[in-house]
Amino acid sequence: MEITNLERPATRKLAREDLYSLEDYARLRPEFRARVMAHKEARKVAIGPNATPYFEDRMTMQYQVQEMLRIEHIADPEGIAQELGVYNPLIPDGSNWKATFMMEYADAEERRKALAQLKSVERRVWVRVAGFDPVYAVADEDLEREDETKTSSVHFMRFELTREMRRAVKAGAAIAVGIDHEHYRYSVEAVAPAVRESLAQDLIA
Repeated sequence: MEITNLERPATRKLAREDLYSLEDYARLRPEFRARVMAHKEARKVAIGPNATPYFEDRMTMQYQVQEMLRIEHIADPEGIAQELGVYNPLIPDGSNWKATFMMEYADAEERRKALAQLKSVERRVWVRVAGFDPVYAVADEDLEREDETKTSSVHFMRFELTREMRRAVKAGAAIAVGIDHEHYRYSVEAVAPAVRESLAQDLIA
């Protein structure tokens, strides 16, 4: 079996028949992983020194599923279905972008202090298509990741775009990304061309 499962529409949800068996994945993993890692380089945007949304799609989610099946030695249909149920919701739907958002600090004490200051940061992350107003993230729809003392270092986000915004992106409009939290204000006024092109593939105009 060759690596063919990646050549599918970016918004199509994964099914069991799209996945490699454990045996095939063990053989194909080095090449598959290299392709996914290269793909992910055009799916992330550093916002300031510590914040990065990693925009997910079908390819990145197939990698996550395959890795979980490999690590947990899952081969039964019920177990596979459970993993698909976890990761399929992170595949964009054609009208949105979905991202794993991470606040990253090398020093544990610095991270602890920052996360205490950055409560609700997940709701202050935005994307903006040139010519339109910013779209703020809908965050952590599966479960709450913030408590009374701090936010989490990882959040899951959805950015819902209007049809006009989607058409503009498809036509080549620039995409900006930013955060306007009182303790963390940074923006990228135009993502790199490779990132813009990759994100455009997520959308159906």
